[in-house]
Amino acid sequence: MRFDTKEIQLAQKIIELDILRDQLLEELMEMSGSHTHELIRIIQNNGIKGVS
Repeated sequence: MRFDTKEIQLAQKIIELDILRDQLLEELMEMSGSHTHELIRIIQNNGIKGVS
């Protein structure tokens, strides 16, 4: 199977974003502790205005 340059670039970008996501989640977990997933869920469902 052969992949064109655009496919390879997109795959690389996805991998880079996945690594960045993991780093950011780890940083947020250090700040928010056990409330991290709750905070993410609130913002996903309600936007920033859902956080008080």
